[in-house]
Amino acid sequence: MTVIALLQLDPTVGDIVGNVALVEEAAAKAAEAGADMAMTSELIISGYPPRDMLMDTSFVAACEAASMEVKSPIPLLIGAPLSAEKNRHKPFNGVVRVADSRIPKIVGRKQLLPTYDVFDEGRYFQADDGPGIDRSLPGASVGITICEDAWQHIGEVPSDYAADPIEQLATWQHQGEPLAVSVNLSSSPYHLSKEGIRAKLVRKAASTLGHPFLLCNQVGGNDDLLFDGRSIAGWPDGTIVQGPAWSTGILLIDIDRPNAASWIPLDANSFKLEIVAPNEQPTFPPKGHDLLSAVTMGLADYCHKSGIEKIVLGMSGGIDSAVCAAIACDAVGPENVLGLAMPSRHSSNHSIEDAKVTAEVLGMELQILPINDIHSSVDETLDDELESGHPVAKENLQSRIRGTLVMGAANARGAMAIATGNKSELAMGYCTLYGDMNGGYAPLGDLYKTEVYEVAKAINSRSTGNPPITESTMTKAPSAELAPNQKDEDNLPAYTVLDPILEDWIERGIRNPSPLTGEILARLHANEHKRWQLCPAPRVSNRAFGQGWRQPLASRR
Repeated sequence: MTVIALLQLDPTVGDIVGNVALVEEAAAKAAEAGADMAMTSELIISGYPPRDMLMDTSFVAACEAASMEVKSPIPLLIGAPLSAEKNRHKPFNGVVRVADSRIPKIVGRKQLLPTYDVFDEGRYFQADDGPGIDRSLPGASVGITICEDAWQHIGEVPSDYAADPIEQLATWQHQGEPLAVSVNLSSSPYHLSKEGIRAKLVRKAASTLGHPFLLCNQVGGNDDLLFDGRSIAGWPDGTIVQGPAWSTGILLIDIDRPNAASWIPLDANSFKLEIVAPNEQPTFPPKGHDLLSAVTMGLADYCHKSGIEKIVLGMSGGIDSAVCAAIACDAVGPENVLGLAMPSRHSSNHSIEDAKVTAEVLGMELQILPINDIHSSVDETLDDELESGHPVAKENLQSRIRGTLVMGAANARGAMAIATGNKSELAMGYCTLYGDMNGGYAPLGDLYKTEVYEVAKAINSRSTGNPPITESTMTKAPSAELAPNQKDEDNLPAYTVLDPILEDWIERGIRNPSPLTGEILARLHANEHKRWQLCPAPRVSNRAFGQGWRQPLASRR
């Protein structure tokens, strides 16, 4: 019996001391639970992704030194940046093995460096030329790969790599290097399209190698990237064990007995692992529930890791602000959330009532600040310009007044304002610079409008009392309420029509030939200047605005 512990942890980028403490505590608990060996996720010591911190040689050296000094009662594989070797200018993305009775040793370096989508590892790292090997287990060795090294084997990468590290390990094994198990230290970002892909990966790797293949994945949010955990192990017969999502803990894998796997939680979540038979697929929660867990962890970690304790947001009585309020209350606690309802002459009565109900059910504070007087004063000051100018200018004044009040309250309380816009609005430019786009984080910035409704249903289904998002909020026609009787559909196609067209083009590059599609995509490209000024938003789609969407700003198309 050989038990390997996968330490599914939530590191903070740059917090070397704190990340070492996380690893040491988890390794000690794994040893107490009977593990013979443990492993972390990719770059656990620096946190992933450290980005341009890796250009600071002193930071890389500090990470490497700290990894060598980690205390563990059992052999432990640690992901860390490693200093450049002589005559090389870039560091390595590597693995260090430590154990109380053995000298720390570098046992692996990443070969395949992704430079697509949100990844830019070729900017930071030197590629190695072979997989790693560790001989900590009695009588056998452990094959070592790092994240992308394994994905090449199932063709789920858009890069033309010259090597396949899984095939390399298989070749080594055929040449007489006995491997009991191979592992992958991973920081694999979350998006909805990854559902089931990791199961495919570990099954094929295990089949090719003829022995178990274990993937330890990071969990948590770092800036705009989310990591869902779901660490996973596969066997040659197709059996897999998948750990929980959105939870820190220790996945204990007996490499000879899949059914003996167990999960030790390190947080308050009650998720359980899943043992999946060959030819079956692991289960995933309904889309709205998974998205809710994702964006809530994203906001919570962004606040925690940035030292932000309080949140302020505008509440219009609409679906977006109601969902954002619920997410904020879960992320930092309702006692730390302030909502501002800021009715104008165009606001409907139900908007205020819906905002009141949502705030009351959530247990958060709500202030009602009418903006009519401010609006009238600005109208008078800019009267000549507004009367002769574009009519949208008058509408946007209201949004900017509200943005000013939200930012003022946030500054006064030492809080962070959050923007409540969704991906559909951001795509179409149906948002106001320095108005509703104000904020330090946009929880819904990568959710299409139709997905926001799915998340709202998930929020209500999780409520043990009255639903925080009212029936009126769920069913009324979406409206910015910046003009009399205004509806979103006055300016946009119905979201049920708009969202599939946007998703096809943004996520898949598919353009369905029609006049409507042409109009939508023209508007999408015309509003790039707004998205360049968007605050961070948690990435949940296959292609989010931000790092994965690098469109020119001043261009003609």
